[in-house]
Amino acid sequence: MTAADVLLARALVEEATKKSGLIWVRGTGPARALWHVWHEGAALLVGDGPGEQPLPAGLDAGAAAEVTVRSKDKGGRLVAWTAAVTVLEPRSEEWETAVGELKGKRLNAPDAEQLTDRWARDCRVLRLTPGASSTDLPDGSLAVAPLPTGATTRRTAPAALPRLLLKRRGRR
Repeated sequence: MTAADVLLARALVEEATKKSGLIWVRGTGPARALWHVWHEGAALLVGDGPGEQPLPAGLDAGAAAEVTVRSKDKGGRLVAWTAAVTVLEPRSEEWETAVGELKGKRLNAPDAEQLTDRWARDCRVLRLTPGASSTDLPDGSLAVAPLPTGATTRRTAPAALPRLLLKRRGRR
């Protein structure tokens, strides 16, 4: 790879990650879709606490993570990159900067006033710094089975329900 190719790949990683609402992150287990904030050349994540997103296993300090960025409009894979994981120490200067960025993007927080205190006490804040990237599309589909969940699908409607609903509309 030439120097121009490296710069182009980094620019693609940064721009795609900035614009994507979710990134898929894989540590040692299955990949998870996570919301993030791009700040100063890295993706910032918060999770593993009450009311926050669960982070994948294996995202420890010094570990490597595989990040896949999807297109915001079509949902297809744009780029994949390897990240160096840094766990930010609560209340450190770097942590405060990261939390300031994350707090602005956190939607529907149940305790917006105490959010930073809860994150310092119960959650982990991670910084994923890009390393090597790949702009080549994969040969296979990369499809995997969904993670186990307690959620169920909607059951079939009773046979009489459509008649009852149509009868109510006719009365109006």
